[in-house]
Amino acid sequence: MTVTAREFNQRSSQILAAAARGETVTITKNGVAVARILPISDDDIPDYPTGSIGEIDLPDLGLPDLSDEEIEETLAGMGE
Repeated sequence: MTVTAREFNQRSSQILAAAARGETVTITKNGVAVARILPISDDDIPDYPTGSIGEIDLPDLGLPDLSDEEIEETLAGMGE
């Protein structure tokens, strides 16, 4: 399917529905193809981790180690 930018603007929901059904849509502006909407499948979506990412190696900034109480005391009253 080929549509103009104006048609896409006016009928975007219908055009996206066509892509969802498996149709490739080319969008033109002033007669020149400027974009293409492609249907995707589950194979196109990359896997992402769902669990722990493992240990995080933080750089040593030379800051003192503070207890939770010291941090709370330092932050007390801030933002009021």
